[in-house]
Amino acid sequence: MARKRRGTPIHGWLNIDKEAGLSSAQVVGRVKRIMNAAKAGHAGTLDPFATGILPIALGEATKTVSYITDDSKEYRFTVCWGEKRNTDDIEGEIEAISGIRPTREDILQILPAFTGAIQQRPPAFSAIKIKGERAYKLARDGQDIDMPEREVHIESLSLTEIVDTDHAVFEVTCGKGTYIRSLARDMAVKLGTVAHLSSLRRTRVGPFLERDAISLD
Repeated sequence: MARKRRGTPIHGWLNIDKEAGLSSAQVVGRVKRIMNAAKAGHAGTLDPFATGILPIALGEATKTVSYITDDSKEYRFTVCWGEKRNTDDIEGEIEAISGIRPTREDILQILPAFTGAIQQRPPAFSAIKIKGERAYKLARDGQDIDMPEREVHIESLSLTEIVDTDHAVFEVTCGKGTYIRSLARDMAVKLGTVAHLSSLRRTRVGPFLERDAISLD
């Protein structure tokens, strides 16, 4: 006989606006406790430093998670030029520096190369499995990881703001499996420099919009 699941059998979706510092799993855990829900899951991992839309499925809605994860997503992100970090984001250790800073014209010129179907190498610090192990675990152990490239689709990519010499803000609409950290890294390489993500916010996941999202509070 199957063991009865603890909690209330609540069914549906919650459009959560994740705050920085929490993992996606932690958000799911908090939602389960707040709602006393018997079953919950999320549609698309957000890194702990990132904020924004994290759809949470409750009960029977967990059976539809794959439909949401397969849908397109939108992000707003800030690239910090001149510093390469091992995680490709602000939480990593500096691996290289460069004095080259791209101009607005430089950036606009390379954007078409990162739209449509492109080849992308995921970050070493990611949850992708390599020979049965999570890549980030191997990376933390100091192992050299050859992350295989894969095709991802970027519907649109635009420069929205030059904050200062070191920082530029972009918006992107992309398909499943796209790593924004990799996008920032590869854009920098194309521009003859290095970079990492200093901020990342997801503003849409399929039908779940930023304007409709609620905080854990």
